[in-house]
Amino acid sequence: MKMKLLFPIAAFVSLALILSSCGGGSTGNADVGTHSAATGWMYNEVENGGFEVSSYNEQKTGPGLVFIEGGAFQMGRVEQDVSYSWNNLQRRVTVSSFYMDETEVRNVDYLEYLHWLRRVFVDMPQVYQEALPDTLAWRRRLAYNEPFVEYYFRSPMYYTYPVVGVNWHQASKFCDWRTDRVNEQLLVDEGILRFTPEDQSGAENFNTEAYLAGQYDLGVETGLPSLSGEGERRVRMEDGILLPKYQLPTEAEWEYAALALLGNSKDSPERIWSHRLYPWNGHYLRKDTKKELGRFMANFKRGRGDMMGVAGALNDNGSITVPVDSYWPNDFGLYCMAGNVNEWVRDVYRASSSQDVDDFNPFRGNIFMVKEKDEDGSFVTKDSLGRMKYRLMTDAESENRHNYRRAYNVNYKDGDIQSSVTDDGDWLGEDEPGSSRMYGQGDENGIGMSSLITDKARVYKGGGWRDKAYWLVPGNRRFLDENQSSDDLGFRCSMVRLGSPSGNR
Repeated sequence: MKMKLLFPIAAFVSLALILSSCGGGSTGNADVGTHSAATGWMYNEVENGGFEVSSYNEQKTGPGLVFIEGGAFQMGRVEQDVSYSWNNLQRRVTVSSFYMDETEVRNVDYLEYLHWLRRVFVDMPQVYQEALPDTLAWRRRLAYNEPFVEYYFRSPMYYTYPVVGVNWHQASKFCDWRTDRVNEQLLVDEGILRFTPEDQSGAENFNTEAYLAGQYDLGVETGLPSLSGEGERRVRMEDGILLPKYQLPTEAEWEYAALALLGNSKDSPERIWSHRLYPWNGHYLRKDTKKELGRFMANFKRGRGDMMGVAGALNDNGSITVPVDSYWPNDFGLYCMAGNVNEWVRDVYRASSSQDVDDFNPFRGNIFMVKEKDEDGSFVTKDSLGRMKYRLMTDAESENRHNYRRAYNVNYKDGDIQSSVTDDGDWLGEDEPGSSRMYGQGDENGIGMSSLITDKARVYKGGGWRDKAYWLVPGNRRFLDENQSSDDLGFRCSMVRLGSPSGNR
């Protein structure tokens, strides 16, 4: 598609300077300047070969997100181990700065997602069907919950309540969809794209990676001026206009954000009270200020048969879930990081994760992928949903690496002989995806399975409206198969922070 040059090349640097003001706050990042410190050549000059340097030096905060300044903290349980699982032992780790949703994803947010799927994939109804929450998750054999089956997800009275009944895969795909919609809007705002929701259908829908790979042209109005003699070019990630992916937070990110130890510094910034139970200051479940004295801080089950207190004195004002911005936010400004609904995180569950994973950005679940290319080195055509195609990295591509040897690292060092390594980094046994003796999937009949914990077991945290106070402690963790869902399990999204960790607070 031929693109029209809308502004002169001389305006490129000025435009970038204006755009760089978005996102707010200076972090003290040194400006790269107008000349190369290595060669003395001027940047952004056609006469010098057109090496383009963006003036962006701050990441914008995406819709719905709150900046979480990273740091070191004591990860793990601080409550008694009532289940005697010897799980999540304490360990000091560091988490990079990132962004987290202020609230849990709401019913109205997920309804918007479903509306988009139904409109765009009208000829592929299975895409919409596979995204539907399981409203039957509300049913109990000896309880009458049919009104929630019928009305909770779609009634406007519950629009601002957290979506539930979504499995781990559905939550992850919502994050992918949200990434593309946010970046699409950013390009529309910049005049790069024309907003064309009525024309997008099937594979021809905006996808960030497909656009960057040159495989999306619908509604492309213009580009940025190229200083390399090309006239005009597509926006690149290097331009600082597009945002990174929305995704589920890692367990470490979620726990760090929930604890919000930002407000626990005493006398010195390096002295932090790290062993508090809940996402607010203290070990109590009730508000301790004079005006709000005695009010509950979260939506949970106080005791057997007590979901919300007695008439005239409802303790948490929620028989089931409550609106996502209920109660008081923690010191990071996040609502309902304890109670209301449990939340999916990205990690695969292993009881020993706290002892196995790295102490910087700990995470278990890496499967290293690359975009598929043809023989000429070009990306293969996007799939029927408009997404770029990925494949596992091969052993040959990884054989000379010192930081990993296989693409599939879910089972790495998890105590299984299949996933152990020798001193030189070689695996002791073949460890195909999903095939672990200790945490095995078994065959198609389940034969050979030796544990309920498989490579499909995903961590969830936070406690829900059905849970007692024990599960409100951020260090406590449980797991569920990634294909299952519950009426007290939802999610929120996160995003990596690029650049300065102090960020745009």
